[in-house]
Amino acid sequence: MAHCGRFLPCPMTRRAMLRRCADGFGMVALAGLLDRWAAADAAPAGGRLPHARPRARSVIFLYMDGGPSQVDTFDPKPRLNREHGEPFRMAIEPTQFDDNGATLGSPWRFRRYGESGLPVSDLFPHVGQCADDLCVVRSMVSNFSEHTNANYFLHTGLGLAGRPSMGAWTSYGLGSECDDLPGFVVLNGGLVPPGGLDCFGSGFLPATHQGSMFRPAAEAVANIRRREPSEARQRSKLDLMRTLDAGLLDEVGRADAIESAIANYELAFRMQAAVPDLMDVTGESAATRALYALDDPFEPTRVYGMQCLIARRLVERGVRFVELTCPRVGNNDRWDQHSNLREHHTSNARAVDQPIAALLKDLRQRGLLETTLVVWAAEFGRTPFAQGTDGRDHNPFGYSIWLAGGGVRGGTVYGATDEYGYKAVDGRMEIHDLHATMLHLLGVDHRRQTYRFGGRDMRLTDVHGAVNFDIIA
Repeated sequence: MAHCGRFLPCPMTRRAMLRRCADGFGMVALAGLLDRWAAADAAPAGGRLPHARPRARSVIFLYMDGGPSQVDTFDPKPRLNREHGEPFRMAIEPTQFDDNGATLGSPWRFRRYGESGLPVSDLFPHVGQCADDLCVVRSMVSNFSEHTNANYFLHTGLGLAGRPSMGAWTSYGLGSECDDLPGFVVLNGGLVPPGGLDCFGSGFLPATHQGSMFRPAAEAVANIRRREPSEARQRSKLDLMRTLDAGLLDEVGRADAIESAIANYELAFRMQAAVPDLMDVTGESAATRALYALDDPFEPTRVYGMQCLIARRLVERGVRFVELTCPRVGNNDRWDQHSNLREHHTSNARAVDQPIAALLKDLRQRGLLETTLVVWAAEFGRTPFAQGTDGRDHNPFGYSIWLAGGGVRGGTVYGATDEYGYKAVDGRMEIHDLHATMLHLLGVDHRRQTYRFGGRDMRLTDVHGAVNFDIIA
């Protein structure tokens, strides 16, 4: 209302109201944008900033489904080859299939790479060229020797379904630096691990933090294509849905299912423009295509090469956590070689070796490796003795993973297994320790990032875990 001198107020015209409030409308929009940008550096839980200065802003998790053999990849054991075919001289723990044979030497040679002289097997000649970026942990252990439970444990810190994935915890704790893509993306190369989508779930965290499944293909996200004839018509439908959902919230109170549905509808609307741009790699140079082996004659290499390239493009856009699952390679049962070790480990490595090296080199060249933590890991390793005559059974007692970028100490080896590569004997590192270290590099104290559920404060590491400062630069 506007006053005419000392007389009664008269109504403000619509034009006058718009003229006076125009700047205010702009400030409302700006406030919304600033709030989203601030969320990129603040934890939604209580609105806290990261607990410490982060070394990494994003994680790319290269999940090697099934369990590559540590003694055939990053943990050379000359004694295995000297005693190949002889009875295994250590006490053997119960194995998954109890078909234990003789000591099995590695079919592959190990070579030293880079200034660090890090030994890498001939399975990974391209990754070997990046040896000075790798921190190889040879003393990982797991609590489970069966795929499904071990996968849950690796991804969520508990060997049962229902807990939030480490990607969901990262998204929950740090928010996103990207307004039109999810904070946690899973690039599905063709193999969803045993345990299924619960490996990427949000558990008791708000549903907005669960992993969003993308495929490295033209139709990257299911049901994301706009069905309405125009953007304006779809926008009007979304506005109606928001109004109806908001009315229900007023009646029933706060409900994660409703709030997350509202947020996911809005994100999906923005993704309709962002995802096609993300997946359109025609602007990448011929050199980049060759680097990632996008035209390789071996289809699994092309698939994984595209996954690695899209992973780089995702972290460029501010996505916090990206996980890559393995491509389907012929009749291979993932890296789970209970037989035909030589043939199947060779083809599995062929699929991922050049693309992984390309990812590391490309991140470094673009100045992103310093702020991107790359983790190569599986749920467990494999036995140094044979299953049958030409395979290896599951081994959770000592195996290898590696980390690169994001503040880790490159060109180094941490921990050790015994002379056979069977059990960790020095620097034993547990899954909870890995999670604690990953969160620390992201600026998050794993003991302080909690969520109240079931009457207690829950966290990714439960009541366990310690940051491994020995692998941090």
